[in-house]
Amino acid sequence: MHLHSSVTAAGFWLGTLLPIVYVPVIVAGIDSFGRLTMFLGLIAVHALALVVGHDYPGSRSR
Repeated sequence: MHLHSSVTAAGFWLGTLLPIVYVPVIVAGIDSFGRLTMFLGLIAVHALALVVGHDYPGSRSR
């Protein structure tokens, strides 16, 4: 497996599973600057993972 394939697969699965982390963050509340920064960081990482994992071959039905 090439490095590009590994990075694409990791991006795809991170983009797929990262929204699970949103739930406890939202339930705990975004009531401080630190939590807001963490939440916005999660969104940024999620967006980056979606871009990187976009070409993952397992993400499309044939």
